[in-house]
Formats: sequence, C-alpha cells, structure tokens
Amino acid sequence: MIERYSREEMKRIWELDCKFKYYLDVELAVCTAYNKLGKIPDNALKDITEKASFSVERIDEIEKEVRHDVIAFLTNVNENVGENSHYIHMGMTSSDVIDTALALQMKDAGKIILKDLDEIHKTVKEKAKEHKNTICIGRSHGVHAEPITFGVKLCGWLDLFERAKRNFEYILEEARVGQISGPVGTYSNIDPKIEKLACEALGLKPAKFSTQVIARDIHARYIQSLAVIASIIEQIAVELRHLQRTEVLEVEEGFSSGQKGSSAMPHKKNPISGENLSGLARVVRSNSISALENIPLWHERDISHSSVERIIFPDTTILIDYMLNRLNDTIKNLVVHKENMLKNTNLFGGIVFSQKVLLSLCDKGLLREEAYKMVQRNALDAFNNNGSFLNNLLNDKEVTSILNEKEIKDCFNIEDYLKNIEDIYNRFHI
Repeated sequence: MIERYSREEMKRIWELDCKFKYYLDVELAVCTAYNKLGKIPDNALKDITEKASFSVERIDEIEKEVRHDVIAFLTNVNENVGENSHYIHMGMTSSDVIDTALALQMKDAGKIILKDLDEIHKTVKEKAKEHKNTICIGRSHGVHAEPITFGVKLCGWLDLFERAKRNFEYILEEARVGQISGPVGTYSNIDPKIEKLACEALGLKPAKFSTQVIARDIHARYIQSLAVIASIIEQIAVELRHLQRTEVLEVEEGFSSGQKGSSAMPHKKNPISGENLSGLARVVRSNSISALENIPLWHERDISHSSVERIIFPDTTILIDYMLNRLNDTIKNLVVHKENMLKNTNLFGGIVFSQKVLLSLCDKGLLREEAYKMVQRNALDAFNNNGSFLNNLLNDKEVTSILNEKEIKDCFNIEDYLKNIEDIYNRFHI
C-alpha cells in the first residue's frame, strides 16, 4: 500500500506521481482479489506485484498519443510487467480505478484534516483555561450587551470545532467507498466478489450502488463539510479582526520583531492572518458550489465532473489544512489585552449592568415598562454624553426612592454575571 503522508505533505497526496500510485494500489488489489478466487495464478500475481511500476514522464508521452490518462497509465504499467500484464484491469472500466483511487485520496487527506482539528481544539482549550476569568464584554449587533469572559467566548469556538469534527468524521465514513463494477455498474464482466475483496484490502467499503461512477452527492458532501470548516475558521477570524480594531484593541495577532504593517504608515499592526483566512474561506465555499454542480451527470456517467474535481479536491483539502494550521498559530500567539477588555466593559459608567437595575426595580414591585423607562433614560444619557450610568442612577431621585445606594451598587457586581461559568466549562471538560 502507498505510504501515508503527514500533515505537512497534504499537497503530496494530489501530485501526479502519488495519484498514479493510488491507481496502482487499486489495480494490484483487484489482481490479488482475482488470485484469491483462483483466476490469477500465484506465480503470475507475484510477477505482477514485483514488476508493476510506472513513470509519470512515460505516461505523459503515451497520453499525447492516446489522449486518455488511464489508458496511458495502464500501457506504461503493462510495458513494465510484460507477459502477465493481460491479467491487469480485467473486467474493469476507467472509473473503477479513478473513483476508488479518489476515495483513497479523500480518506488520507481526511486523516490529516482530523489531526489539524485535534490540534486547534487543543490550542483553543488551553487558551480557554488561561482566560476563564478574563472579563470582557459580550456584544450583540456589535454593540455592548453584558459581561462575559474571554474564556467563555473560546468555549464557543470549542463547540464549533467539536461539531465540525463529528460532522467531518461522519462524511469521511460515508465517502469511504470504492467501486469495481465495470461499465455502467452491472458487473457484466467482473464478479462482485472481486469488488468486495479489493475494497477490503484498500480499507474501503463497496459502494451500495454505482453506475459507471460513484454518485457525486458523496463527494459534494465531503467538500461541503470542508466549506463549513472554512466558514467556522472565518467566523473566528472575523471576531479577532473586530477585536483588533484600534478603538477596541482587546486582542492582537502576534507581531514579530522586524515585522512591518504598512509601506506608508509605520505605526500599523494589521490583522493579516485573519484577513487572509476570511479571503480563503470564500474560495473554499465557492468550491462547494462546484461540487454541487457535479451531482447531475448524464445517464450512467459523463466526465463533466472530472475536470472540476482535479481542481477542487486538491485546492480545498490543501487550503483547509493550511487554514487550520494558520489559525492555530494565530491563536497560540494571540496577544490578549486584559486591561482593555475590562476598560471597555466599564465604559459609560457600566451601562452594561442595565438589566440588573431593571430587574431590581421590578423586584421592588415596579411595573416592567415603568422600570424600563427609568433605566433607559439614565443609560442613554450616559451613552450620549460620555457620562456615568452609575452616577446618573445615584442622582436620580425617582430611582433612589425605590433602591438605596447599596442596592444600586450591588447591581454593578460583575461576579453575578460569571457565577454559572463553571457549568459551561464542565461541558467541555475543562
């Protein structure tokens, strides 16, 4: 079987030399299956296994004449095998080789992506531990809402990656199918037992049904699951980009010694990784549309999907591998400005504690609508005039006639907002 490659060599899986090695794996698995059924003699199988080889240069040379890459591949292999080459590719069609080999490539690429997901999960989990009690402001519509911690925000990212991994694992299993069913999938010149034995040897399952190709909804789901991962990466990248804005400055991407942010403005430190990841996510999502377009093929097959897949599978898997690793590095090297997080949380004298004040007034028997008007009046005054919500409340006779100074100040106790964080963390075994 072909050597399985590490994360750093994702691109190797899709190079021509490696693709033809997968083709050869499929052909040899089929020959071995024939041997088990007594259709290829032991000595012939031994000869084939020892001599079967190819040269990309020779395949290219042959393809210029025959205009068919699988035939060119087989011709070159047959040249090297010699007299027993007539046993190779018996009863098969090109797509038996191509689609089964593609399943192997998808499987191996998937293993690398799963490792990447494990790595980034580990990194985010460590950061969540570190910032469990780092107070920051939660936002809705981009506007200050109520206090949370940066660690809680990171727990949300853990949830995204855990779900993405479960989904991708499911899709990987669905895509772990091969076919050795001959022209139009009827096993007209090949025993279905050959398919079963060959797929088992390759670590695949026989497709429940194949025409002359494996149905492309399987491949579309694979690419779509990667598009979801890309969108999750972008969700986090966009969050970090917003938090790095000068007027927010709660986090920053790591900025190395000697790095420069702008050719014109020496003060600049830009969220370049986040922007890069946002851009690449667009490419991956676009590829998912192409994968969906590949589903409706003519009758039992055409090859309109083939040219598309030669682009979208290498590009998408390589990009996702790169994106997960780049985001992982970005999170590892993230600069967290705790003091700015706290300062932003307390802007305008703590207007983010407005709900606590509202509920305290209601507890005293005030109707909600009345209490809402009182609280909103003081909060908006602080917001519009760069004032203090707390001071406004303490100076509002209508409020102080219902709540005393201690009761008002108790509403600004940030610990009340964090009392259930442990429950959230327990869900992630942190």
